[in-house]
Amino acid sequence: QVQLMESGGGLVEAGGSLRLSCAASGSILSIPSMGWNRQSPGKQRELVATVTSSGNTILADSVKGRFTISRDNAKNTVHLQMNSLKPDDTAVYYCAAQVVSRGSFGIRSDNYWGQGTQVTVSS
Repeated sequence: QVQLMESGGGLVEAGGSLRLSCAASGSILSIPSMGWNRQSPGKQRELVATVTSSGNTILADSVKGRFTISRDNAKNTVHLQMNSLKPDDTAVYYCAAQVVSRGSFGIRSDNYWGQGTQVTVSS
């Protein structure tokens, strides 16, 4: 079983910064991709950023130039540095990971989600 533990959410004024972290633990062979999605009330969950094990990143257009995603492969962690935050960034941020592990019947790949961390940006 794999677990994702998120940290770093909170309340910040517009223009401020926050850093989210997510650590994966469990029976992990590799994590090809880790990233963050977010969901605000009344809206669908949307991709914010992802990073592969080789360091390739994808960022949503709405956060380019303000957010940076990085990961530490040795620690199975991913970080989201959020700068110049706007009220529109207010949402629950969910860590997501594609994890390769050893199951009862061999190697398997599954997608996991964290429980979410609230980010609130006041105007």
